[in-house]
Amino acid sequence: MTIPIAFSCVFVIEIIENQASFLDNASAGWMNTNDAVSGNGNLKKMNMFNAINNAMDLALQEDKTALLFGEDVGFGGVFRCSVNLRDKYGNDRVFNTPLCEQGIAGFAIGVANTGATAIAEIQFADYIFPSFDQIINEAAKYRYRSGGLFDCGSLTFRVPCGAVGHGALYHSQSPEGYFAHTPGLRVVIPRGPIKAKGLLLACIKDHNPCIVFEPKTLYRAAVEEVPTNFYTSELGKADILRKGNDLTLIGWGTQVHVLLEVADLSKKHLGIECEVIDLVSILPWDRNTICNSVRKTGRVIVAHEAPYTQGFGAELAACIQETCFLQLEAPVKRVTGWDTPFPHVFEPFYLPDKHRCLAAVREIFNY
Repeated sequence: MTIPIAFSCVFVIEIIENQASFLDNASAGWMNTNDAVSGNGNLKKMNMFNAINNAMDLALQEDKTALLFGEDVGFGGVFRCSVNLRDKYGNDRVFNTPLCEQGIAGFAIGVANTGATAIAEIQFADYIFPSFDQIINEAAKYRYRSGGLFDCGSLTFRVPCGAVGHGALYHSQSPEGYFAHTPGLRVVIPRGPIKAKGLLLACIKDHNPCIVFEPKTLYRAAVEEVPTNFYTSELGKADILRKGNDLTLIGWGTQVHVLLEVADLSKKHLGIECEVIDLVSILPWDRNTICNSVRKTGRVIVAHEAPYTQGFGAELAACIQETCFLQLEAPVKRVTGWDTPFPHVFEPFYLPDKHRCLAAVREIFNY
């Protein structure tokens, strides 16, 4: 990240202030997805940043080798996900780093390689690209280049991503597709508090380098009754959030909530029963759940915020076409961000909202 510090701080403050109005306009679409989790812990109402904070608290408590670090992490982070953790665990375990994402990633790899647990935050997904070489060529390949003698599996990157309201070019991107092309990584995106906590803890305990992309819009928009105990969510498994026989809707992160609303509108106005699937895991992804649904419905829409060309929806579309060709009643449809840098003023027109998704439902159902 090469933005001057003063400018960067002012810009982050502006984004957080603007997020309130953005969420006021959008929050009607956020739906509680009624996640079921194992364990008998007490329940506590949390939004997603509370759940992430709770997950890291439990991880630091359980594993004395665990370290949490990143830009402003010691102060609580710009989204407050690490608030109070430095006070509880000390500044030798929870601390700030220089504004150098390549250094954060390289340090995290070194920590994990020594056998400790590294939880590294990249402040915005848009800033992850300076660390690309470290993550792709070092973290993902470390076990393979040593013939299994060494690894840096106890490594998790937390990465706030996606639209947030007036984030524009450098605070709105969804770069999951870049990392989905990399064997050796696990990549997940939660849809709400329960899933965020379970996925983060699962990644921290996993023996592969993991990236948790956290949709910024959901930090305070989604509220659920979250178990306070230590639990994990299965990695590599998609979730069917709503059953239907006419059409399959696939999304992840924030887009799941858009698709749930689209399913309601499709049933009410078009008489179409949609099956809604949260992909959850980008790498590896759950081919069986996706293809079984498409074989049943014969029609499918994939929606994501990232641009259309080479977005991860293209991988899903290719696999569905290869596996379910004879069962398809219409071509696979993608509803995505446009092939343009993320806009500022025109953000509402860039996002794949309920209107564009509902139009796609009409289009492929009448194909």
